[in-house]
Amino acid sequence: MTTALITHSACLAHTTPPGHPEQVARLTAINAALSGADFAALSRFDAPLCSDADLLLAHPQSHIDAIRAAAPASGFRSLDPDTHMSPGSLEAALRAVGGAMLAVDRVIAGKADNAFVAMRPPGHHAEKSRAMGFCFFGNIALAAIHAMERHGLDRVAIVDFDVHHGNGTQDIVWEDKRILFVSSHQVPLYPGTGAADETGAHGNVLNLPLAPEAGGQAFRQAWTNEAFPAIRAHRPDMLFISAGFDGHRDDPLANLNLTEDDFAWVTQQICDIADETADGRVVSALEGGYDLHALAASVAAHVKVLMGRGQ
Repeated sequence: MTTALITHSACLAHTTPPGHPEQVARLTAINAALSGADFAALSRFDAPLCSDADLLLAHPQSHIDAIRAAAPASGFRSLDPDTHMSPGSLEAALRAVGGAMLAVDRVIAGKADNAFVAMRPPGHHAEKSRAMGFCFFGNIALAAIHAMERHGLDRVAIVDFDVHHGNGTQDIVWEDKRILFVSSHQVPLYPGTGAADETGAHGNVLNLPLAPEAGGQAFRQAWTNEAFPAIRAHRPDMLFISAGFDGHRDDPLANLNLTEDDFAWVTQQICDIADETADGRVVSALEGGYDLHALAASVAAHVKVLMGRGQ
């Protein structure tokens, strides 16, 4: 497999207040994990800046303007109690979107079989008109819409195994029957959405709530019994992954008990479906994961599967 790794040093300039879990060290740990010999075959690319035209695929101009206006010249500016901007945050957020779109471009052009976008800030909590949950723009949703609107794909699927519900992605795709959104997540937990009866305007949303302390067996059962049949029935032309690793048993922000093997397993199943329906086309983008050791190990397991060397 040819796997593209897309990242950018600008993400290291997106700083958060001391003690904040979405910290620079997350990306430093990932970069270290993916620097070893096992990952020498990755094709590595710098994430470009996205444009307002790119952001307008999912967000109104008013939201884009508000984020730009909020960017501080120094210090921090808080958009809500969880979501903060530093002087480097805007560039990082724009490159997070640009990186996800570059991943789409390379995979659809046949220059990579799949891609992992190791960028921050994450994106799956960003609603159409609201930044929240450490997120400013809907990185993976924008990439999926980009694939359809600019590359002519008919339908796609976004799968999200972050421990928190991807309310922003759900908000963006709710009315779009071309996009199937599948999310497993702990309930109850931030942001309080993601009940099983939230099914989208066209039945295109599938939420799989998991109880606190659920482990790999419950996680795998939910994906096997509900998620994978729904994805296969949708027959996506491309699969997108919101790759959050905060369901790990060591993560400090939640209470699931997943391991690296669970993340590798779900990645392999997603790749298998992509082989069946989408010529293997997968784009994965980093979301959560806040224990640095667990995050690094989980990302390594995930990327090894993308490279065809896991599971």
